[in-house]
Amino acid sequence: MTEAVNEAPAEQANKALWKRLAPLVLVGLALAGVFIFDLDDFLSFEMLKNHRTDALDWYQQNRILSTASFVALYALAVALSVPGAVWLSLAAGFLMGTWAGTIMVVFAATLGALGIFLIARYALADFFHDKTGSAGRKMEAGFQENALSYLLVLRLVPLFPFWLVNLVPALLGVPARTFVIGTFFGIIPGTAVFCSIGNGLGAVIDRGDMPDLNTVFQPEILGPLLALAVLSLVPVIYKKMTKNKGTPHGE
Repeated sequence: MTEAVNEAPAEQANKALWKRLAPLVLVGLALAGVFIFDLDDFLSFEMLKNHRTDALDWYQQNRILSTASFVALYALAVALSVPGAVWLSLAAGFLMGTWAGTIMVVFAATLGALGIFLIARYALADFFHDKTGSAGRKMEAGFQENALSYLLVLRLVPLFPFWLVNLVPALLGVPARTFVIGTFFGIIPGTAVFCSIGNGLGAVIDRGDMPDLNTVFQPEILGPLLALAVLSLVPVIYKKMTKNKGTPHGE
């Protein structure tokens, strides 16, 4: 009788753990399915090159349906962290033009990023806090204090993978509203660059060339992105300066 009573809390804890991990497991299984069935091959330059005429015709004839399908596909690709979403950005620019494509991509990418953000927070936040202890709480407090500024920097400057920037804020307790704002506005400049490349994709293919995806790292593009990142850090710098001024000497 005593053993049964002692086992009950452990069983409940295991059930609760599996319940929390279930969404993340489903994401992992879906991602594994993408690679097992070679679905990632659809997100490639060759696929875009070989089917550009069909895609353009379908978009022209079914604008609402094709746009809705594109947003859903892009959001799913981001939520599953499938590599190759950049080709969807180029496809958006090719089909919709630079600015309309940018709007759709930013909306879809933000939606997909929010999905995996919420799943990661639900499944892993408590585990992260337990494992990192006081060090994790200090890091969380520091990030949360200037969450929007840090997020804008991470989104503006493509130094880290998009999927990683989706997960870290979730583990550090960044509010979902702040995450959405930082993601939405932070990815606009880079997205506009890729959609602009996509807008001229037809001419690139006709020449038999490959689109230059390193364009974003060219000085005339990366320079303004770095400048925007620095501007995003101004509130952090100002806050630290005013805090230091208010600190009595000797403390």
